[in-house]
Amino acid sequence: MRYELYYWPSIQGRGEFVRLALEAGGADYIDIARMPGKSRGLAGLARYLEGPRVLQPPFAPPYLKAGKQVIGQTANILLFLGPRLGLAPRREADQLWVHQLQLTIGDFVDEAHDVHHPLGGNFYYEEQKREAKRRAEDFIRMRIPKYLGYFERVLGRNGTRSGFLAGGRISYADLSMFQVIAGLRYAFPRTMARRGHRYPKLMALHDRVAARPRVAAYLRSDRRIPFNAHGLFRHYPELDVASSGR
Repeated sequence: MRYELYYWPSIQGRGEFVRLALEAGGADYIDIARMPGKSRGLAGLARYLEGPRVLQPPFAPPYLKAGKQVIGQTANILLFLGPRLGLAPRREADQLWVHQLQLTIGDFVDEAHDVHHPLGGNFYYEEQKREAKRRAEDFIRMRIPKYLGYFERVLGRNGTRSGFLAGGRISYADLSMFQVIAGLRYAFPRTMARRGHRYPKLMALHDRVAARPRVAAYLRSDRRIPFNAHGLFRHYPELDVASSGR
C-alpha cells in the first residue's frame, strides 16, 4: 500500500514521528505537502480537512491516508502503522503498552513546545518571553528529569538485553524517543550536555536508532527537515538555563 502523509512542509513537528516510522519501516509513502503540483502542497494539506464528503475528518495535521481510510492524531497513526510496518509487538497487550509509551512521549513533547509558547500559539514568542523564561526553568529543573528518568527506568526493566523500550525488537516508541532526544539536544544543548550523562540508556538508544540503515539514510537525505525556529523544539539561548551543578 502507498500511504499519503499530510503535514506541514517546512517543519518536523508532530509529523516527524510518523515520518520516522514510515522511513524505518520501509513504507511506500508520499509526503503530500512537500510534493509539487496543484493538488499537492498546502492545497493538498487542506483537502481532507475541508472536503464535504469526509464523514470522519481529522481535526488537524498530521493525518495519514491509507487506501480509503484517513487516520488522524500522531499516536493513533502510529498505533495503526506499527503492526503493519513491523514496528509493534504482536500481542495486543504489548501493542497497548507501546501505545501507552507513545502517549506519554506526546505529553512530554507538548510540554517542550509550551516552554517557548506558555501563553498559547496565538502569541508570538517575543510577546511571552518573560513567561517562557520561567517555564523553561521549571521544565529543565523538574519536567525533563521526570520524563527522562521514567523512560530510563523503562529501558532498565525491559531493555537489559534488547536495548529497546518494549520487547526484543525496535518499536515506533523507540523511534519517537530518538526524536525527543534529538529535539532536546537542539533546543537545550547546554542542559543536555551537562545532564545527558544521567540517562545513559536513553542516549545509547538514540545512537542505536540513528545507526539503523534506513534511519541513517533518511537522516542524511533532504527528506529530513532540519530543526528550525518554527517547530516543536526551538532553540532560544536565553531559555537554555542549565545550572552548573551535576
